[in-house]
Amino acid sequence: MTFRMTRRGFAAGAAGLLAAPMLPRRAEAAGSIVAAAFPGSWEDAYRTIMAPIAAEAGVDVTIAPALAQDQVGKMMASGGTPPYDALLVSPGQTAMLQEQGLIDEIDPSRLQNWDLLIDSAKTPLGPHVTVEVNGLAYNPETVPKPSGYRELFENPAFEGRFGVQGFGSNTATMAWAEIAKLYGGEPGDMQPVFDLLREKIDWIGAIGTSGNAIRTMYRQGEIDVFMASTGNVARLRSLGLPCEFAHPQSGSPAIPVAIHMTKGASNPDAVYAYMDAAISAEAQRQLAEPPSGYIPTNSEVDFTEIILEFVTPAQLANAIYPDWATINKHRAEWTAEFDRAVAM
Repeated sequence: MTFRMTRRGFAAGAAGLLAAPMLPRRAEAAGSIVAAAFPGSWEDAYRTIMAPIAAEAGVDVTIAPALAQDQVGKMMASGGTPPYDALLVSPGQTAMLQEQGLIDEIDPSRLQNWDLLIDSAKTPLGPHVTVEVNGLAYNPETVPKPSGYRELFENPAFEGRFGVQGFGSNTATMAWAEIAKLYGGEPGDMQPVFDLLREKIDWIGAIGTSGNAIRTMYRQGEIDVFMASTGNVARLRSLGLPCEFAHPQSGSPAIPVAIHMTKGASNPDAVYAYMDAAISAEAQRQLAEPPSGYIPTNSEVDFTEIILEFVTPAQLANAIYPDWATINKHRAEWTAEFDRAVAM
């Protein structure tokens, strides 16, 4: 379900290689699993690309849409009976899950494609399947290209034309962390953001409760700019909408996305086969093309034309990686304070 919330309504409803090996069919991995995926474009991509490829390994995958924070919440409330066998999350959630003992370390020897991963994608708790680069999505037909986050609050061209989210979104959280720095905040100090929200609340075009809600507003022409990943822009462009990506002058926040095996997974063999499918050249080549445009972590897969339109390997190397330990420490209080600030 997606819906629009203004600030006043917020408080009321809070080049394939021929020699590349095919993913094997492995009888020992046969079975069914439930795998979480972010709602929207990720859910679509994993249903249409990942599930069929995993099926080649004999795995019947049920894709369950859930935001990363919601995956953590459901795992913590599960009482030892996990609602998922595999999770799709980023470092902030990984740390929380590991602290609570809700995910298991993996045996890389069980993954035939492990050695094809770039080094940074290999972690003891599971492989990184992509790296999301974040910045600003904008409509080039209605607004100028924004130079960065600060301009949204200071250039009249953007007054009433941009949408924001709260700290439940990783993309928004990374953006707010950069905005806090731009307005004088120290690490872990988000007060400049809350002061800015209260001062500029009438300047903001809309407040969304989810990424899907924000993208729906964009599709309907209610907003022209929003905090976004390159994949969000690729998805909107695949729908025929005018949409471009802007790297903030202060730097582009980035975040890897990993698959983890839950402690107590119903079928670990099938989870391994699913992970192997996700990091295979076959899957990552398809996911690197429109409408997904996901940056590959398999070293045999090149950046596609659509990815290179948004980010080059050099830009990725210079991306900003947030301090998720600090974010996790304060995220709940920041979420509550954001709600109060926008409910004025």
